[in-house]
Amino acid sequence: MPSDKLGLTVKSMTSARVALGRTGDTVSVREVLDFQLAHARARDAVHFPFDSAGMRAELDGIAVQSAARDRAEYLRRPDLGRRLSDNSKEALDRIRGKFDVVFVVADGLSPVAIHRNAAGLLRRLVPKLDGWRMAPTVVVAQGRVAIGDEIGDLVGASVAVVLIGERPGLASPDSMGIYVTWNPTLGRTDAERNCISNVRPEGLSVGTAAELLFLVLCKARQNGLTGVALGTATSQAPTLGPATLN
Repeated sequence: MPSDKLGLTVKSMTSARVALGRTGDTVSVREVLDFQLAHARARDAVHFPFDSAGMRAELDGIAVQSAARDRAEYLRRPDLGRRLSDNSKEALDRIRGKFDVVFVVADGLSPVAIHRNAAGLLRRLVPKLDGWRMAPTVVVAQGRVAIGDEIGDLVGASVAVVLIGERPGLASPDSMGIYVTWNPTLGRTDAERNCISNVRPEGLSVGTAAELLFLVLCKARQNGLTGVALGTATSQAPTLGPATLN
């Protein structure tokens, strides 16, 4: 197959920046402008205002804040995004109980992803968890993945599920990740989590992600663990793997 036809075939199969073509010694002006637009969208996704109050109301949950005081500090200090503010700790301690699961919805590095995907996924998943004791959904502003460990420990949940905006890519500013941690406590490592990634309309649909998440939760409950140790228990879901740092 001629290289130009091969390039068009590959380009039709992916939104990645492939087969860009050339104009003289460089790419065309159109491709340069498309790159700049994609880069701007990725930057905008990081700084998009997170409507934590609206999300809390939509999910009938509780809104909390990480130890990062604002977006600028959150981006400079990832460690602060992994811990709760003092007021948030007190609020969660008041709802402590004995729960099977707590869902944590955090803006992460793409609030856009959460606004577009989180509620739809939970609407599909929650009805499947008949008989599970679910803690109130916790909505976190300026949160990182590991904040789910502290939240799960405070509310008394056996497993924490963190829905979080992933780091935007040039073709995916609205990608949501899902991190599942059994027995969440401070100090858990990423190897002790399972991750479902690229949840967005052009990637893994919320319906498929809900099915995979339900499978992981059932396997985690059955085996009393998550992450690398879960091993072949999740072999039916090849998109699952140990978590990567957010």
